[in-house]
Amino acid sequence: MRIIKSYFKPWAILWVIMCLVLTPNLLWAAKTDTSASSIAKGAVESAKKTAQNIQAKLSQDAIKAVAETHQALDLLNKGKIDEAVKVLQDAIGRLEVVLSANPKLAFVPINVSTVAFDLEAGPKEIQNTINKIKKLLDEGDIQTARHLLENLQSEIDIIVEKIPLATYPDTIKLAVKYIANNKIEEAKTLLTTALSSIVQDVIVIPLPIVRADMLIQAASKVAKADKEKAVELLNRAERELKIAKLLGYTKNYDKEYKELVKQIENLKKEIKGKNHSEKLFEKLLNKIKIFRKHFEAKPKEH
Repeated sequence: MRIIKSYFKPWAILWVIMCLVLTPNLLWAAKTDTSASSIAKGAVESAKKTAQNIQAKLSQDAIKAVAETHQALDLLNKGKIDEAVKVLQDAIGRLEVVLSANPKLAFVPINVSTVAFDLEAGPKEIQNTINKIKKLLDEGDIQTARHLLENLQSEIDIIVEKIPLATYPDTIKLAVKYIANNKIEEAKTLLTTALSSIVQDVIVIPLPIVRADMLIQAASKVAKADKEKAVELLNRAERELKIAKLLGYTKNYDKEYKELVKQIENLKKEIKGKNHSEKLFEKLLNKIKIFRKHFEAKPKEH
């Protein structure tokens, strides 16, 4: 009996350790929804967090100054000159606060909005559409090609409205001087000019790249407990990256895109083999995190 105990004990300990290691991953796999619809929804929410971060940095003083510019213009149109001047002086005071806090700031954000465009199509369907567009262009059917081309986007657009601090405050001050000289129409023209000087930056976040990131993260959680699931998730991540490439999002980062795909392929081989994948996952997750930053910090060129 003692011999049995001494033989069984190491295996019992090993079994307990394996349960402790594998159970969290198995529970994570059971609880986490990695369906296409869930990943798609999660990608949109993830991208919107970037907008929320920008929202938190909006200047309340600048927002109020713009609102007061609108209010003053309305008051001038109603002939309420004194009230308009007071409102504009309040706006000037707010903008001076913004400038004193950020003397080197060229633009200050006042509003953030998001627009989502998602494409429910795989690489084959997208490639067929691209081929059709090329054919239509060759045939001179520009308008039909344009309508098809408009559908080839899968992204969250973060629209940031900003006022130029180099010109906006001075334009408001000049409008006040015009009012003092009874040049009301000229003042209204200046206020309209100030409001029209608000510019927009559009930050484009490709949803396929966000989805690929999420799928790689999901694969890293189950790789030890479920090899087949991990490989399946990585295959889906690779598919999303291919969609991103077909839609033109990776055009300026082709070298990094190829490195990502290569790392995914190497990772799948490792999982199917000895499965010493922790370091490879760590490297891949860091790589795609850096890749995403290209889009989340860079406004779209107009």
